[in-house]
Amino acid sequence: MSMDFNFLMNDIVTQARQELADGGYTQLQTAEDVKEAFAKSGTSLVMINSVCGCAGGIARPAALHSIHYDKRPDHLFTVFAGQDKEATAQARDLFGDDHLPSSPSFAFLKDGKLVDEIGRHEIEGHDPMSVITHIQSIFEQHCEEV
Repeated sequence: MSMDFNFLMNDIVTQARQELADGGYTQLQTAEDVKEAFAKSGTSLVMINSVCGCAGGIARPAALHSIHYDKRPDHLFTVFAGQDKEATAQARDLFGDDHLPSSPSFAFLKDGKLVDEIGRHEIEGHDPMSVITHIQSIFEQHCEEV
């Protein structure tokens, strides 16, 4: 019996995208989508999604649960590393030279400029609740109460 790897991966990617879309995140799939989204005023949480285990077990649950908080960003975006390569490259370019590319990760923008981030090293090996708390501490610093 043979298994079609691409069929399996497409299913995983589709589920990973849908989880965030169902949670209110706008998918940025092209470089133009990223430029347009990052030009918006206000605060934005950008989740750099991936298919790894720490994305599915820690980062995506944290992305979904962290937004149930009194202070939240104005916009929720996601780019998918390894899938939407141009969009991810454009986002990382706009994050600036100090940004350390990693996935999964979170970037927090204010008026299109990177003000904080959570890298893979702060996700992998951590429990989802600690990542949620970290994200919410960024909201506390930069967001208005909803």
